[in-house]
Amino acid sequence: MRKILILLSIFFTLQAYSQREVINLNKDWKYLEQPFNLPEEASLSNDWVNVDLPHSWNSLDATDIIPGYRRDASWYKKTLMIPSKSESNRYILYFEGANITSEIYVNGKKAGEHIGGYIGFEIDITAHITSGSNEILARVDNGYDREIIPSQKSDFFIYGGITRDVWLKIVDKTFINKIKVTNSDISKKSATTTVNLDIIGPINSNHKSVVTLIDPNGKEVSSKSIILSKTQNHEVAFKTSKPLLWDVDAPNLYTVKVELMSGKEIADLDQTSIGMRWFEFKDYGSFYLNGRKLLLRGTHRHEEHAKFGAAMPNSLHRKDMELIKGMGANFVRLGHYPQDPEIYKACDELGIIVWDELPWCRGGVGNETWKANTKRMLNEMIEQNYNHPSIVFWSLGNEIYWLPDFENGDNESAINEFLKELNDIAHKLDPNRLTSIRKYYAGSDIIDVFSPSIWSGWYSGSYENYSTAIDKNIEKYPHFLHMEYGGSSHVGRHTETPITGDGFINPNGWEEAINQVEVDNIAKVGDWSENYIVDLFDWHLKITESHDKFAGNAQWAFKDFATPLRPENDIPYMNQKGLTDREGNPKDAYYVFKSYWSKEPFAYIESHTWNERSGPEGLSRELNVFSNADNVELFLNGKSQGKKTRDINKFPASGLSWNVNFTSGENPILAIAYDKKGKEVARDAMSVNYTFERAGAPEKLVLSYEATTNGDYLVTATAIDKDGLRCLEYEERVYFQCLAGGRLQENLGTPTGSSSIKMANGKASIIVEAENPDKPVIMTVLNQSFKGTFLEFSPVKTNKTTNK
Repeated sequence: MRKILILLSIFFTLQAYSQREVINLNKDWKYLEQPFNLPEEASLSNDWVNVDLPHSWNSLDATDIIPGYRRDASWYKKTLMIPSKSESNRYILYFEGANITSEIYVNGKKAGEHIGGYIGFEIDITAHITSGSNEILARVDNGYDREIIPSQKSDFFIYGGITRDVWLKIVDKTFINKIKVTNSDISKKSATTTVNLDIIGPINSNHKSVVTLIDPNGKEVSSKSIILSKTQNHEVAFKTSKPLLWDVDAPNLYTVKVELMSGKEIADLDQTSIGMRWFEFKDYGSFYLNGRKLLLRGTHRHEEHAKFGAAMPNSLHRKDMELIKGMGANFVRLGHYPQDPEIYKACDELGIIVWDELPWCRGGVGNETWKANTKRMLNEMIEQNYNHPSIVFWSLGNEIYWLPDFENGDNESAINEFLKELNDIAHKLDPNRLTSIRKYYAGSDIIDVFSPSIWSGWYSGSYENYSTAIDKNIEKYPHFLHMEYGGSSHVGRHTETPITGDGFINPNGWEEAINQVEVDNIAKVGDWSENYIVDLFDWHLKITESHDKFAGNAQWAFKDFATPLRPENDIPYMNQKGLTDREGNPKDAYYVFKSYWSKEPFAYIESHTWNERSGPEGLSRELNVFSNADNVELFLNGKSQGKKTRDINKFPASGLSWNVNFTSGENPILAIAYDKKGKEVARDAMSVNYTFERAGAPEKLVLSYEATTNGDYLVTATAIDKDGLRCLEYEERVYFQCLAGGRLQENLGTPTGSSSIKMANGKASIIVEAENPDKPVIMTVLNQSFKGTFLEFSPVKTNKTTNK
């Protein structure tokens, strides 16, 4: 509460005493989906529609079942009211990000442009505006352009649009353009904070800056003045005793407040948050933060979400990071590009170490224009994100040699020459952080930290070979981190016998092959069940949590995300390697990580989406509970199955695994977690409907529906045999269609938001919105084997499942 009051105090100080205003411009834009080249052409069109920002024209068309997605230019327009333009002010538009190139026009005149997406940029519009109404036009283009990274061959969509917030900054003619803060000589006893100011505008003898350092509790540590001059380096340093260090468990943030004074008046006021910390990466060993050995427990994040694509509101950005922190992670790789400012803010505040990545993703090295664009993007990435204490690694790219866009673009000599240039730029701009790269072996000795490609148990080999893989790489690379591991899982798909790969694969491999057509691996022969991925992650974590020299890794990826390269996946165009679905709903695998990493007591029975099981009478079945508690007791049908002690050296589920005998029908299950003193700290419950009969071949698809809490309807298709048994092994694709009375929630890339989807244990569902309560909804589901099952229901809210 105290921190909130401090921030409010600073906010009102900015509003009350400074000429600086920062106004959000997200509301009330118009959008034109036409690739006109000139603003005059766009202005004459009658096809403008109303939108709010952030916005992308690919939010849904990227993930519909029609091949391809729109790669072209569009226009945005806004009326900007300036009640009274002041000659003593500057007016600046700040775009947090627009993909991929942008041209900004004000009152018909070009005010500026920006090349490259995923990076913020400013356009000074002072000379172009007048008092009253002003027209802002933005032409944004995500068309194919091999001279701008990322490569078009990257495994993610390049969303077009103004995909982040837009602001109007009104400042004095002389204003604070940037505050750059460097912490040095940091220890538990003291730290030095150096503040460099970039002041833009005419400077006279009346100008000075007052720089104040405020600690995380709101206490003023020190305040110093700088007399400004045209030739002076605007720099001031503070020495802090016993600093409150920024740490993953205690993300203490200081505030640097800068007042630009003109005589006795405040001409401008700005601030930035900083953190004091130091780190060290031991050669062929571990990572240390503030002198303490820290295992980097990480994941990856793509910037996109169901329904929004990349045009996510800040609340969803924040939710992603809170979910990541909630499972106990302390590290995130932002793949494969710089992300929304809200992400860095959240990582600073939550205590998550960041691997920030230049979007040199595949494509090899390009021509001189390509090189200039790439170097500029690296400069912008580092300059904009420099002050964030969460950032430790500047990644210079990923798979950079792969699938070249230019002739001879995969030439190692040419790539290395340019990579060295980027590495030098990064170290010159920021000598206090580490450079890194993933999966470019020829450049492993150029950068500071290297990640080879290790996909044990998915793209190559068996997950049981993971320990051997990391041991060999620790010995080979001085600073080794493992970026990317895991595999795909389809929500609700389960099996009593997860595949091991025996007889299908070479168990000793681990590196992802370039040509996947030539190899056999679990990715191709596996069942994409949640059970297999749970086992894979469980094994990986068992190894890494007990390894004495391992610095850390990052699972790929936190949330299912869309990609143009995977149209035939179980959910079309979805990379389904997420620990959550595309809406952020946790899969089983999320709780595996939470059981190893989280400090918040919990228990989770594997699996809440596995509530239909079958097998011969008398055959025991494995039942696992994932928990971070010391002991867990399992109850089946009201009878205790015994209490077990958690031990991370045991597999599966750290020893919290029982062999149980289900009875026919419903089987209530309860897991109670206890601390060392025997006190209950968490519990979880579910029920399994078990049958002793194995279903035969599917005879038909049956449709049912139930009302959801928000008034929509969940329509479910179930494959059943001639005796009415659910066919748990049926996994073929089905297609939903609403014939009348409603609208499908489709093209979302989620388990209930996809009209084309493969079944999970003989079941698939989709959300339907009823259009008129007085008209029935008519649904059908079909595939090549089943030519159409129909369901008609009246849209009356009910929680009862009704079959028709």
